[in-house]
Amino acid sequence: MHHQTFILQGRQVSPDDLVWLQNWIADHPHYSRKRLARELCQLWHWHDARGRLKDFAARSFLLKLAAQGVVSLPPLQQHQRRSRSPVLPPPDWIEPAPWTAALPTLQPIQLEVVVPRSSLSRRWAFYLARYHYLGLHVVGENLGYLARDTQGRDLACLLFGAAAWRCAPRDRFLGWTDSQRRERLAQLANNTRFLILPWVRVPHLASHLLGAVARRIDADWQAKYGHGLEWLETFVQRDRFAATCYRAANWRHVGDTTGRSRQDRDHDRRVPVKAVYLYRVRR
Repeated sequence: MHHQTFILQGRQVSPDDLVWLQNWIADHPHYSRKRLARELCQLWHWHDARGRLKDFAARSFLLKLAAQGVVSLPPLQQHQRRSRSPVLPPPDWIEPAPWTAALPTLQPIQLEVVVPRSSLSRRWAFYLARYHYLGLHVVGENLGYLARDTQGRDLACLLFGAAAWRCAPRDRFLGWTDSQRRERLAQLANNTRFLILPWVRVPHLASHLLGAVARRIDADWQAKYGHGLEWLETFVQRDRFAATCYRAANWRHVGDTTGRSRQDRDHDRRVPVKAVYLYRVRR
């Protein structure tokens, strides 16, 4: 049990808050975890800059407290959980044959923001699910782009999402204290996926797209979420990629991860070491 005020999921929580929360959950045994999170957002006025409920953050908040044994949550209602729909290929999909071109012949290249449930969104999701080695995973605030050439051919997919909560090399480079990180983390987005479609062979395309995204993502994020961005980050698996395109696009290598997972409580679970790169959006 916490006996002092602490910070969790970006919120300051007092011992009195915990007592109230325990009693409130006990008074609503019929609430699902999803409903508890949404109701808690309403009661605690937990909204983003556009006034929308931060129910994902509230759900994470409750789960972390439950993991510490501070609160007891109702069991998962398995029968209400929807299975994830498979990402289907476009109608009459045939994978294109590899082709090569010089970058100037493709311009102007269009960067289209991915709008959910559009035909463009379905293609973008299919490409990442099928061809990216990590697949497709979208959580929290996020923004996707599909790049197309002047002939309308799809070239590449990019996905930006919420920044890593903690990253020692990044936080040292930015000079962030714990409190500064909590205040400023929303101004940083993580490039979690970048895929040049495997049949596209265009020298310098990747760095060109990173530069094009960097010039517009602040305004696009502002339009979608009501706040802009100051920094971009990415984590490049060192034993798999050289990060040449990020360096060519003036992203800065600020250090490497330790090769441990955030779930590695016993310090025996190794994961690939990743190089940490940052790019300053606003100067």
